[in-house]
Amino acid sequence: MPAAAMEVKRIAEAFFDAYRRQDVEGMVELCDDNADFRYVPAEAWAKQRVVRGKGKVRGVGKTYWTELINAFPDLTNRVVSITADDERNAACEVNIAGTQQKDFGTIRCAGRRYDLPHLFLLHVNKDGLIDDIAAYWDSADWFRQLGSAEVD
Repeated sequence: MPAAAMEVKRIAEAFFDAYRRQDVEGMVELCDDNADFRYVPAEAWAKQRVVRGKGKVRGVGKTYWTELINAFPDLTNRVVSITADDERNAACEVNIAGTQQKDFGTIRCAGRRYDLPHLFLLHVNKDGLIDDIAAYWDSADWFRQLGSAEVD
């Protein structure tokens, strides 16, 4: 494995280790100050607008992770695989699970647990910092597992 790919894999592992410890500051410290954040399926409907999971890690990302951990205090992840290349990209298959203890966006708390596979795509810059995070998951399955009235 090329040196760049090994470095990217190590940084991705460190990111998910911090996530598992619920160390949001540690997650953010592994990212460039201007890192992009896209949680593609994420949407929160408000009266006047729809907020999507897109922005910067230090803004939208940090807020999303903090609120997710607040609503799911036992939130954890299990890395299934990380594949990195010499162009500093990583594809990470990660199962994320937790038991809901508070409302999260439009998902009212029913005290149910979810366990859901996610795909994270990361890019690490030459300074060794993540500068792009995109994540994908099956929102319909997430809502179903949590007993949300949004999808039945």
